[in-house]
Amino acid sequence: MLARCCAQWQHARVVRAARTLATISQRVPDKDCTSITPNYAQLIERAARAKRVLGGRPLALAEKILFSHLNDIEDCLEGAGRVRGETYLRLNPTRVAMQDASAHLQFMTCGMDATAVPSSIHCDHLIQAVQGAGPDLQKSIVTNKEVFDFLQSAAAKYGIEFWGPGSGIIHQIVLENYAAPGMLMLGTDSHTPNAGGLGLLAIGVGGADAVDAMSGTPWELKAPAIIGVKLTGQLSGWTTAKDLILHLAGRLTVRGGTGHIIEYFGPSVADQSCTGLATVCNMGAEVGATTSVFPYTAAMRSYLQATRRGPVAAAADEAAARGFLQADEGVEYDQVIEINLSELEPTLNGPFTPDLATPISAFGEVVREKGWKDEITAALIGSCTNSSYEDMTRAAELARQAKEAGLEVKVPFLCTPGSEQIRATMERDGVISTLQDVGAVVLANACGPCIGQWKREVPSDENGAETILTFSRNFKGRNDGSIKTMNFLASPTVVTAMAFSGKLSFDPTKDGIPTKDGKEFRFSPPAGEKLPSAGFALGNPDYYPTPVPKPRPEVEVIIAPDSTRLERLEPFESLFAHRGELSGLKVLMRVRGKCTTDHISAAGPWLKYKGHLSNISQNLLITAVNDEGGDINVAFDPDHSPGARDTIPSVAQRFKARNRHWALIVDENYGEGSAREHAALQPRFYNAAVIIGRSFARIHETNLKKQGLLPLWFVDKADYTRIGSSDTIETLNLQDAFNGKLDTPIRIRILKHGTSESFEVLTRHTLSSDQVRWLEAGSALNAIKAARSRA
Repeated sequence: MLARCCAQWQHARVVRAARTLATISQRVPDKDCTSITPNYAQLIERAARAKRVLGGRPLALAEKILFSHLNDIEDCLEGAGRVRGETYLRLNPTRVAMQDASAHLQFMTCGMDATAVPSSIHCDHLIQAVQGAGPDLQKSIVTNKEVFDFLQSAAAKYGIEFWGPGSGIIHQIVLENYAAPGMLMLGTDSHTPNAGGLGLLAIGVGGADAVDAMSGTPWELKAPAIIGVKLTGQLSGWTTAKDLILHLAGRLTVRGGTGHIIEYFGPSVADQSCTGLATVCNMGAEVGATTSVFPYTAAMRSYLQATRRGPVAAAADEAAARGFLQADEGVEYDQVIEINLSELEPTLNGPFTPDLATPISAFGEVVREKGWKDEITAALIGSCTNSSYEDMTRAAELARQAKEAGLEVKVPFLCTPGSEQIRATMERDGVISTLQDVGAVVLANACGPCIGQWKREVPSDENGAETILTFSRNFKGRNDGSIKTMNFLASPTVVTAMAFSGKLSFDPTKDGIPTKDGKEFRFSPPAGEKLPSAGFALGNPDYYPTPVPKPRPEVEVIIAPDSTRLERLEPFESLFAHRGELSGLKVLMRVRGKCTTDHISAAGPWLKYKGHLSNISQNLLITAVNDEGGDINVAFDPDHSPGARDTIPSVAQRFKARNRHWALIVDENYGEGSAREHAALQPRFYNAAVIIGRSFARIHETNLKKQGLLPLWFVDKADYTRIGSSDTIETLNLQDAFNGKLDTPIRIRILKHGTSESFEVLTRHTLSSDQVRWLEAGSALNAIKAARSRA
């Protein structure tokens, strides 16, 4: 059966590679919306019940969606008090979207024959940008055959919809095919909130969280506080929805949204396109928000109809008329931010962090003040943030203007369509040819450079190589592997204009570009098309899976024992089964400053090992800075030999070989960025037990708990500097948490290395009673299996 299953996939992928650059002309069929239309009558009734339990107070839209998906409304909300920021919600998401292998491998350990909710798997991370769409896709299909075959056969076995390589980026596919106003879904990527542009709550999680929903286990989330963002005024000229979220990121910073949902409202919401709203929701992840959401609008209806989901639009219209898809009048937000869109201007964020925002009118002066070279070395548009038809037609309009003036791009200009549907529509409408006519290279429908899949010859320059791109993240080394590359985030319109100028200081709102005849050319602001006038083209039909396929339990999923790409996950043993104290924990290192999931588990070429924990663990913290000395990828191991220093993975491996459990000391917002679950799996694999930090990013903190690790927060953040490499740690009252005293701070005793000095510090935790059981079991997966065995 596996041979026949993979043979079908082999044939399909050959066809796909051959047809990638050819749009197939045919009638585009309507979608079967049965599995994607929410049961609005039930959701409305449940939201009303929740409101009654809470005494009739006005509800935010986010609360209506969350509370209508509660596993037990009365049990959760009766007597709960404020709820926001305090109550753990046990929720029943209605859909899951996954990337690549890690969630699959974990679900396979649950002993189930099928998923409890509709699920999909998307192969968008393993296509490296080198030459262009066709050759890059073909090479990926060959070099990643083992992984793609595994994912396709596992999807077939469990009844999961499979979107193969080249079909598109997960978040664009979800927006086009699965998202529906008012639903609650999970995705194993931090930019899952992209779907909030269609009025739903889409939350990024780790693979173990996804397994909760896929196994029918209520998924737990501490009720977020809610930031209300009121939009007034109008976007105009060069200003786009991307500039709105870049501006907001500058105001909130990368930590300002942590523990919050961002809910937009106000008179100007209705003026925005659906894909523009999706861009805003997508980058809410960059401020740490749990997710972002907009109320239902006419633009959402138009987008649903354009993407052949008319029945969903009709049902949503009725639900909106009954008040479900917007906040109640008089709702109180925990914080309100008002943004006048008329006052916004194009914004550039960076380098090295997505919240360092500078209006374009001031950016040229910043370039001069910082002494940066006034040039860019590459311009990129696309990624899950800005790869819609609207984004691409804006770029094409600028390309047409430039061509008429006799201009071509001065730097490599890479364009990534978000999906096969977008690519096919671009090709039909001449957008691709327009971009290529001025020197652009169109990449495969995949994440590509945004996730580090970019084979780029990085210029050798001590001052770095500036790159302008429209992506959502610009951490050091993320896109091209070079920590010297200075990446800036901007809208597709600004990026496209800069590709023709070649200057970092170029301001298309006022600056001109010399032409060959000695004149000066100036761009006019592009309008673009919110939706294609001729409708969306289907493209290659082989990319589209059968909706909600039936499981095929006879399909065998084979992982070769000598594979370097795939490895079955073995259950972790519990460090807390004794429900007592931890002792003798060595401190591996004290991590300095920003430490994203990219620092903990690097992407780029390492992504090929996402299905093999032993191999990918060899990149543990390789770009992290040791606060004791300031070196990158250096840890100390005096137990190995006096003064011994080595790479961080090497020291962690030696700790594991000695059966030594260890702790890590970390700085603010540890684990921000991607939902990359390996950033929790890898330290657990190497015997980490506790991570103590000044603060944690939401997804990563949950991922640590899911894998049986204990994250603790310093009560006094100054204590971070008191603990160093090779110090020994023990807990003094951890058993209080296991005995139900969840509000009690955890006392930690530290014995300084090489001395008799010891002292205590106070920490706190965010464990719920369910999460305590994860620790006792060794992981959340172990707890699920134990519960199923008792049932």
